[in-house]
Amino acid sequence: MKFANDFLFGAATASYQVEGAWDQDGKGETNWDQFTKIPGKTFEGTNGDVAIDHYNRYKEDVALMAEMGLESYRFSISWARIFPNGRGEINQKGIDFYNNLIDECLKYGIVPFVTLYHWDLPLALEKEGAWLNKNTVDAYIDYAKVCFNAFGDRVKHFITFNETVVFASLGYMAGAHPPGIENDPKKYFQVTHNVFYAHARAIIEYKKLNQFGAIGLSHVFCPAFAVDDSPENKFAEMHANQYGINWFFDPILKGEYPEYVIKQLEESDFLPDWTLEELAIIKQAAPLNDFMGLNYYQPMRVERVSGEAQEQIHSLENSTGSLGNASFDNVYKTVKMEDKKYTKWDWEISPESFVTGLEILKDNYGQIKLYITENGLGDEDPIIEGEVCDIPRINFLNDHLNAVKEGINRGVHIKGFYSWSAIDLLSWLNGYKKQYGFIYVDHNNGLERKKKASFHWYKGVIETRGATLNR
Repeated sequence: MKFANDFLFGAATASYQVEGAWDQDGKGETNWDQFTKIPGKTFEGTNGDVAIDHYNRYKEDVALMAEMGLESYRFSISWARIFPNGRGEINQKGIDFYNNLIDECLKYGIVPFVTLYHWDLPLALEKEGAWLNKNTVDAYIDYAKVCFNAFGDRVKHFITFNETVVFASLGYMAGAHPPGIENDPKKYFQVTHNVFYAHARAIIEYKKLNQFGAIGLSHVFCPAFAVDDSPENKFAEMHANQYGINWFFDPILKGEYPEYVIKQLEESDFLPDWTLEELAIIKQAAPLNDFMGLNYYQPMRVERVSGEAQEQIHSLENSTGSLGNASFDNVYKTVKMEDKKYTKWDWEISPESFVTGLEILKDNYGQIKLYITENGLGDEDPIIEGEVCDIPRINFLNDHLNAVKEGINRGVHIKGFYSWSAIDLLSWLNGYKKQYGFIYVDHNNGLERKKKASFHWYKGVIETRGATLNR
């Protein structure tokens, strides 16, 4: 089986992780510009002030993407480049940069796939309460409308938000992302609701413009599976998926929150402060979603917690939390299993679970159009005789593209695949130690770009529509 001609082979990045130029051409400061300067927050104190200087080298980078044969480039816009203070006066040089980047992509026939929010919030809004403050929602809508009007004549795929669960949980439960708050479930659930409300309003505004494009949202997709078939562990699986899938997918695709979670949040007084008007807008927007983006890296293996609540463990080595942690409500914990395969960062490698998860989504939500907006391997790539030999990445992507094929064979509506990432970038808390890209960046030699083995492999996959994948 080959992938269809209208299936997009792409790769992705995010503004803070690649652009650098943190204060260039009128850009405002962001929450991440400040947070990464706090001692101990990132690996070896790394930050995105320079990153890989994509802001000044985007033409070189896009040319390499074109040489690889990329059909689409997913990138995010830094809100603070457009509105340095989050609202108010527009920075025209920020508009100009993204216009130039979009035009450079189109010059090579690369479809721009634009994320409006990939975690970098203007610092002025962070100081006002970030996503806990509903005024941030209003500011986001103004920002989104400016982007739709400035870029929507050429950009026909917009993602409103990337991975709400990550910036909400790591920001308000683990304390590992801005604003660095620990163990506050009330704020965590409030942030998720405010973001879903902002997403709904953005979609409604986009549809008013009749730009004949598509708009959706990207979520982490990390389906939970019980370690065995015992009733208590199957309950843990159900509970984990209600909180990890249903809470995040139901309001976007069904327009309402899952009753199972709502009931428990009411009992624990963690239910978000929402209004009937907000809930009505979320309901109104649900059928307007054109697609859902899935960021799949790994599943969760879970078992029921018994006994005392366990202390939460988080580390820079595993910025998404360590295996063995119990859920915030102490119902289940994640488990590392001896018969599974893991990356150097203890992320399970399981394309089989990807296929099963895709079927679960289809069963729950029907034939929603899906794009795999992130999938990739974080690794430390060996350099042998001057060549970057990232064979484990090739094997990882090969197997996950085969999983996408299998999902399509089983009736799942998938229209594109975006490897994370197009080029080595700042891996948030892990600095530059953790590599994901097809293109190597040499930080000891003026940020020189070099094609990896996976660059040439992906080029062949695209040219043959996946016919060269190993089974």
